[in-house]
Amino acid sequence: MPPLTQGELDEFLEKSPVATLCTQNPDGTIHAAPVWFKYEGGDLLFGTQNDTRRIKNIKKNPNVTVVVDNHQEFPYKGVVMYGKARLDYDNVIATRVAIFEKYMTKAGAEKLANGLASMRKLVVIRVTPSKMTSYDYAKDQSGLFK
Repeated sequence: MPPLTQGELDEFLEKSPVATLCTQNPDGTIHAAPVWFKYEGGDLLFGTQNDTRRIKNIKKNPNVTVVVDNHQEFPYKGVVMYGKARLDYDNVIATRVAIFEKYMTKAGAEKLANGLASMRKLVVIRVTPSKMTSYDYAKDQSGLFK
């Protein structure tokens, strides 16, 4: 299928509700987890806790794959991104609030971010894609998917 244009890609990533973050487990298998995210300046931001499997994996191997798609709604669109993850422990609550605001009110986002911070050490994963592939079934010229 034809790819998304840069403008379509930006709009798609700003509106898409969930991404799947893929990291490599110590035994070589892939850990794939659906996560909330924020698209910011070409990067993807994910919030999590420091003791999760994805953080342990990133500390050993920062190479990740991220999939964002709308597989529940035709015509299908999606993006597969490859890049390196960086862990950010600075200004975590404010960044987590910014991520959560995509999904809830500011008050709800602040309550959730502060509540999580009171229980566990928080971290933000920042992924800068080095390679991207996208597709848009709405652009199908063959007529097979319409």
